[in-house]
Amino acid sequence: MRQTFLVACALLSTLCWGQLTPERAYNGIHHPLPIRVRIPQNLKGDVAILLLEPVTAKVVGKTPVRNGRIDLARHFPEIWTSEHPTVLYAQLAVGSKRVGPAVVLQPMLNPPLSRLAEDKKTVEFVPDEDGSMYSGIRAYVDKDIVFDTSAGKMEFRLRPDCAPNTCWIISQLVEGGFYTDVIWHRIVAKRKDGTPFVIQGGDPTGTGSGGPGFAFPLEQSTLPHDFGVISVARSTDPNTNGSQIFVCLSREGTKHLDGKYAAFGEAVRGADAILQIAESPVDKSDRPYNPPRILSAHLVEAPPYGTGPKPVKRPLSKVAKPESS
Repeated sequence: MRQTFLVACALLSTLCWGQLTPERAYNGIHHPLPIRVRIPQNLKGDVAILLLEPVTAKVVGKTPVRNGRIDLARHFPEIWTSEHPTVLYAQLAVGSKRVGPAVVLQPMLNPPLSRLAEDKKTVEFVPDEDGSMYSGIRAYVDKDIVFDTSAGKMEFRLRPDCAPNTCWIISQLVEGGFYTDVIWHRIVAKRKDGTPFVIQGGDPTGTGSGGPGFAFPLEQSTLPHDFGVISVARSTDPNTNGSQIFVCLSREGTKHLDGKYAAFGEAVRGADAILQIAESPVDKSDRPYNPPRILSAHLVEAPPYGTGPKPVKRPLSKVAKPESS
């Protein structure tokens, strides 16, 4: 009986939900980019794949499709010929309705290299000596990250248009179960000027010095730090990004981090959980006496691109302004 019920649920899901699924993550330039198309049977209308700009979700390309396998690069040859390749989203649509999660199309480009300037404090980015070589596309289903914490759930929409490589690496850690039963080891509810700062976690040792066993370079993210924005912590060297992440508590307290840390997503659910963790009592080193925990983390399919909830805002009653000097 249970097996029959599960099969029925799986069939119902297939009937109701459309899906675009890349056959592989890595697709070399000028090669086919195979995608599987699954069209929901309960919707009526012309079926197409829309090529969308990030943020605005503006349609920049459209092609009719049927169930089965297609070569996305043949339908959208501009993917390989663009002079300025950028992240795009391939979105299934039936009639005027966007259906299922989009597929992220991330150009594989040689990124600028991060380093400390001569003052050993300022981060600067220099072009790769081989230039911004375009070698293909990383294609994957758009997903959000959900942290199940001791204060409740937080859901973060990833922003590969701002920090594509950071999004990919952190997603792999999430998918691999890295963020299982780790604490928020650093909480700075307010800076010295009174502005809310960050909550920080992601170290399995809980000391603030641990990580995933590897480090990756700082990415030149264009996402501003603001309440609910998630970013990667590091040490002084900009190429020491690992598993530690922090969630911002205000724009006023974190705007100085822009360009110095890789912001890669924004909370669309869980403002109350973020604020509850921020209220945890801490010692003089900003370590909570009874650390809140990330119980687990997982990926969930994102809503159709251009739909879904907006990024959370800090409640006005909890907005702090810098103290006057």
